[in-house]
Amino acid sequence: MSFVERRIRELEQFSAPQTSQEDLGEFWDETLRTAAERPLHDRRVAEESLSPHMDVYKVTYEGYDDTPIHGWYLLPRFAMPAAGKGLPCLVMYHGYHGSKGYPEQYAAWLMMGYAVFAIDVRGQSGETGNLLAQRHGKTAGWMTQGLLDPRGCYYQAITVDAIRAVEWAAAQPEVDASRIIVMGGSQGGGLALITGALSDIPSQVVADVPNMCHMDYGIYHSQGSLTEAAAFVSRQPEHLETVLRTLSYFDMINLVGRLTVPTFVSASLKDPICMPETIFAFYNRLEAPKQMQIYPFNGHTTSGDHLRQQLTFIRKHDRLS
Repeated sequence: MSFVERRIRELEQFSAPQTSQEDLGEFWDETLRTAAERPLHDRRVAEESLSPHMDVYKVTYEGYDDTPIHGWYLLPRFAMPAAGKGLPCLVMYHGYHGSKGYPEQYAAWLMMGYAVFAIDVRGQSGETGNLLAQRHGKTAGWMTQGLLDPRGCYYQAITVDAIRAVEWAAAQPEVDASRIIVMGGSQGGGLALITGALSDIPSQVVADVPNMCHMDYGIYHSQGSLTEAAAFVSRQPEHLETVLRTLSYFDMINLVGRLTVPTFVSASLKDPICMPETIFAFYNRLEAPKQMQIYPFNGHTTSGDHLRQQLTFIRKHDRLS
């Protein structure tokens, strides 16, 4: 057996204890109930497209609070469904420091006949600001905002924003609400997983090298966004247990039992940001239909025919395929 084979076998047997708080279910019931009571205040405006085969709409909606969340809603003009039917739709979340980008970057998925709704994560590099109240100091970046309390913290806000995105997509007349797939990489992969766990709308989840898994391991080892939490605790060590408690509410190792739809996950064995131990700690507990795509020699990325692998999985589990 080669070293790579041994490494994969170790990961497939990797286990980590859950860190759930007693009020985890109550916290999310309250969060989702409050979110459902808020109107979306959405706007959808047609924009000029660079392609005659793509309809482009600029969308704003309100998620956790009054912050207008910006997104692109894209339709393949050549694949519009007959009356009474709808398109499958991919709701896409980007990685940390990123944005929704530009419509043209989603052309491959549109060409395959999918509608796309790609949103900004609040406060990062897109058009979307952040009106979340600041009650305590933080380190550089965004994820330590409100980190001393799960109620009102940045992770709670971006999770609700992500869930409201699938609600918006499900309400569009061109979309088959029973065929909505949530998708993302890194931060976006974590948001796809947690949305799939907390919303009954997504029919599938595609999460590449996802964050928000085994976060107590990540805060110690990761070179990604969790370094901000580590820096926060380094400066204020008296808050270590409080920070770990807050992170536990958003850790997929604790919410894995709520994820029941088909789930495609990727992991890269040389990833210093979303280490494979964090991903396998979640994946090995997942009982839903699932597939793991492993990249032994990659860092924080996928490669090769990855889009084909994603598409094959989605079509396999699409109820109409």
